[in-house]
Order: sequence, then C-alpha cells, then structure tokens
Amino acid sequence: MALVVCPTADSLSSALPAGYLALLNVQNNGNASNHLFAVELDTTQNTDFQDINANHVGIDVNDLHSLQSYPTGYYLDDGGDFRNLTLFSREVMQVWVNYDGGTGQIDVTLAPIGVARPARPLVSATYNLSSVITKQAYIGFSSATGGINTRHYVLAWSFAMNGPAPAIDVAKLPKLPRLGPKPRSKVLEIVLPIATAVIILAVCTVVALLLLRHLRYAQLLEDWEVEFGPHRFSYKELYHATKGFKSKHLLGAGGFGKVYKGVLHKSKMEVAIKKISHESRQGMKEFIAEVVSIGRLRNRNLVQLLGYCRRKGELLLVYEYMPNGSLDKYLYGECDENNVHVLDWTKRLHIIKGVASGLLYIHEKWEKIVIHRDIKASNVLLDSEMNGRLGDFGLARLYDHGTDPQTTHVVGTMGYLAPELVRTGKASTLTDVFAFGAFLLEITCGRRPVSNGPQDSHEMLVDWVLDHFRRGCLAETVDVRMGGDYSVDEACRVLKLGLLCSHPFASTRPSMRHVIQYLDSDTPLPDLSSADMMSFSTMALLQNQGFDSYAISYPSSMGSIGTVSYISGGR
Repeated sequence: MALVVCPTADSLSSALPAGYLALLNVQNNGNASNHLFAVELDTTQNTDFQDINANHVGIDVNDLHSLQSYPTGYYLDDGGDFRNLTLFSREVMQVWVNYDGGTGQIDVTLAPIGVARPARPLVSATYNLSSVITKQAYIGFSSATGGINTRHYVLAWSFAMNGPAPAIDVAKLPKLPRLGPKPRSKVLEIVLPIATAVIILAVCTVVALLLLRHLRYAQLLEDWEVEFGPHRFSYKELYHATKGFKSKHLLGAGGFGKVYKGVLHKSKMEVAIKKISHESRQGMKEFIAEVVSIGRLRNRNLVQLLGYCRRKGELLLVYEYMPNGSLDKYLYGECDENNVHVLDWTKRLHIIKGVASGLLYIHEKWEKIVIHRDIKASNVLLDSEMNGRLGDFGLARLYDHGTDPQTTHVVGTMGYLAPELVRTGKASTLTDVFAFGAFLLEITCGRRPVSNGPQDSHEMLVDWVLDHFRRGCLAETVDVRMGGDYSVDEACRVLKLGLLCSHPFASTRPSMRHVIQYLDSDTPLPDLSSADMMSFSTMALLQNQGFDSYAISYPSSMGSIGTVSYISGGR
C-alpha cells in the first residue's frame, strides 16, 4: 500500500494492481506529467522496479523506481540500533511522513505502536516537490494485491500543512479485523461440552421416558380379538384404575393369576381386574376361551366380563366388581375379621339356585354349550345383594351343539372332578353336574370336599354324607354354625341331590334342567335306596380300574362313591 498525493481524483483510474500498487501503469510509469508523490509500504519484490526486498519502505516521485528505499524497521534513540519490522506481521505500526518545502527534505519514520517517534528517520530523500505537486491536489491511500491475497488497513491518520500533524490517540484505535475464525473463549470451551452433554443426556432421558411409557402401556391386538373380543380396554386405563397395580388393591391370587380392584377413570365404575402372566399354569388357550365365551355371555347369575386387554407377557380380564367376595370365605370363616355373619339357610339356598340357573344357561340356553370345568365355592362370587354369581371361566371349553367335546388334558380342582373326566380326559355338561354335586354338599355341610383326617389320611365329604344317609341321620351333616335354623326337608333334599349329582355313572346324573326342578320341588327326587347306593358305589370302583394307586393311598374311601371323587383328584 502507499500514501499518495495526486492532482485529481481520477488520476489513479488507469493504474494497475500488483507491483504497480494501483498508482501507475506501464505507459505512464516515470512520466513527469503524473505529478504524483508516494511513500510505498511494499510487501512484494518487483525486479522491474529494482525493489530491494519484499518488505521495504520507498519514496516515489512519478515513478515506481523509488528515489530511496530501505528495509522496514526503525532506529532506537538509545544507541541507534536498528530493529526490523515486518509489514505483514499483523502488528500495528506508526508511520510519519514529513516534507520540508524550504530544503526539499523528505523523511519517513516507522515505529511499533506505543513507541515514541524515533529521532532518526528510516529513509530520507531530497526532492523539490513544488514542481510535482499541483496547486490543487488530493491526498489519500492506494493499495493493490497480486497473486497472493493481502489486506491493508489504515486504522487512523492525520494531516497538516505548515506545521506538525495532530497527534493520534493510540488508545482509541480500532482493533484489526479478525483473521480466520474467532478463537473460542476458555469459558466456552469448558461450558460448551458440558452443555452439550447435558442436552444429549436430557434428550436421551426424554426418549427413555417416552420409551418406558410406551412399554409400560404397550399392548397386543390380534385378528381373533377383533372377531371375538368384547370391549377392549387400554392397558393405560387399567394401570391407572389400579394405581399401578399396587398391592393394596390386590383382592386375591390363585392358579390363574392375581385379581386387583380398580376404579375406571371415566365411568367411576368399580371393577375387578384379573392379571395373568404367561407363566400361569393355564396360559393363553384358557384366556382366549374365557374371552370368547364370557365376552358374549349375558346372565344375572354369571360374573359379567366387561372387557379385556393384552400386552406382551400379560393378559388382563375386567369383570364386574363383586363387593361381597367369594362364597368360600363365608363358608370357612375366612371373613370373620370383617365381622361377616354366617350365611343362613335361606341365603345358601338362594345362592345354590342362582348358580344352578347360571349353569343351565351356559349348558342349554346359550348359542354354544359352555363347560365351566371349575365349579367350586371359591369361584362363586357374591354381589351387593348376596346373589350367587358363577365366575372364572378360565377353564371353559366351547363346542357347538351336537358335537362331542374334546380336551387334551385334565384340568380342574381336586375333589370336583368326575371319574370319567380323569379316565378319558373328556369334559361334558355332566362333569360340570358332578362338580355341582360336590358344591351342593360343600355349601350345605360347610365343609370342603376333601379334608385332612388322622394320620395324614384324607376324608371325602361325599363319603361322610353317604355314610350318614345310610344310617338315616342325613340331617346331622348340615352345617352346625346355622344353629339348627333351617328347613330340614330342604336341606336333606339338597344333600340327596348332591349325592345324585355325584353319581359315578354320568348317565345316572341329572341335567341342570332337572336339577333346578328338584330344587324348586317341581319334581320329586329319585328314591336313593341303600341297595342303589351300594350298587353304584361298587360300580364306581369297577369303572375306575387303572387308578388303584390313588385308591390304595386312601383305603377309607374304597367303599363309597367318594372314592370316585378323590380318584379324580383331591382339593
């Protein structure tokens, strides 16, 4: 770049870049008519103009061949030592140019910023500029670049005639423009990685929470559910209904899974939610059977299945909530802590008739025959009015009317299994009747179908009742907790019906339609003479050949139909 004085504002319009410093061109270089004076700060060496090096200061008059030039630097006042400066070092420098019109002395002095003007100039020349500088002239700066890009900055300047130029306040100089990207601050270098890590962690946490939320409420839906399923609940709705399936909402647990009490958010309806894992002994087949069957069953004596939900590893069924729990808790005193009174005979008979009505519905009155296969006191639930409702159809099997039921393995509760079910593995409505017979004896006597006897023996309820029947004291088997406050005729009729339903020959058992007629006294019960009892008791033993290992274990049961009940399993 160069400090230049020229006659007009257009004097430099035809100048060339690079070595010509945007001052002159090939044609006018050296012409006296240029009337040009310049002090060049040159960062290139142009041999055409006999430049001394690529870092020099020169005094030019009408020509780029300098009158005088010298390598860039300055002289120290103390001792006069020369110190080099580099024009392209990006270090701020001071330049003083003085001209004495009387003597024609031209002096150019340099120094780093903050250093006082040296007494000795860097380069000097003597030239009468009166013949060069016109009466009206322009003063300013010119710069040019060539093959290598360079930037030239004038941070401040001052000018005066007939006296020294005003001093420049160095403290107010602007900073040089930044070269390259702005250096990162130390604070940013520390904060940025931490902030980035925090943001990434936050994003990962949000994603993880969303994923966990998705997994928490994830559920499954298959084609068969669209075809057969009743109302479907979302897992999220059931999760919130039970407050996350907290233990304080647990109503009970069994072979099929855990049951929780819940309150649906929208309807505020109380429900019982059965939560089943894939590790349950029953599993998926029974779940599907239950969904397909109960989902379409409508009867006041059946626990209504309101809906269901499936998710990976879990199956859930939503039922009406039965506030009075299961019947077995009343029969065996498990509800005493809640001050629940003993069921009187009227309530027991009402419950018996309700369960019988529900069985008749699923056996004969619905579009398909449904075999419950797990009739027992713990599967009879009581609503707010103490009506008996038959529940837990997890073991149910469906088959069309007129076809034979087929099963692959014996499933049910010991003490309620008919002998032919154990022998053949085939369930029927009459195997349900057998279980209902055990239930009749259970609710009337207040005893379990199988109880522990002395010396690790097991006593069959049906044996015990049959023994009393033979001895003519059947009424003595009625639950003593009722304090004798019952109809002896009704109780004995129920007990005899229980024995009839427990007959080892399926063909001898009544259907549920006949059972209801017997309960309502519309039809008299068949006469169960001692001879009849002995004959079918003996036939029970003959019918169950191949099950001797069970009979040997409990020899006290061999002479009664109770053998059949226990051979098919105990409680």
